[in-house]
Amino acid sequence: MQISEELKPEALVIVASGRIDSNTASQLETVLPERVQVNDATVMDLSDVAYVSSAGLRVLLKGAKIAKTTGHRLVLSGLSPSVQEVFDISGFTSIFAIEPDISSALAAIG
Repeated sequence: MQISEELKPEALVIVASGRIDSNTASQLETVLPERVQVNDATVMDLSDVAYVSSAGLRVLLKGAKIAKTTGHRLVLSGLSPSVQEVFDISGFTSIFAIEPDISSALAAIG
């Protein structure tokens, strides 16, 4: 998995690509919780993520909880149909703000 970050006027955008699974979730865990704690708004762009396992869901949930307790926002964007299905089946769709793409996510924050 690759992770990059870009600070936009509306939010910090974190872009992940590849798979978020038990082998790679720790990479995201070193970035996401800290970023959502210090940034008022964070967009997690998952448009290049092909697969999210339960380990990946756990890291994203941890990020959402930290964002909520600090009064910040975490918005997910660009879920592929297979990743969206994982969120639907796990019930995570109701936990996260999910937008179809980065521009929609940034607009939802602003």
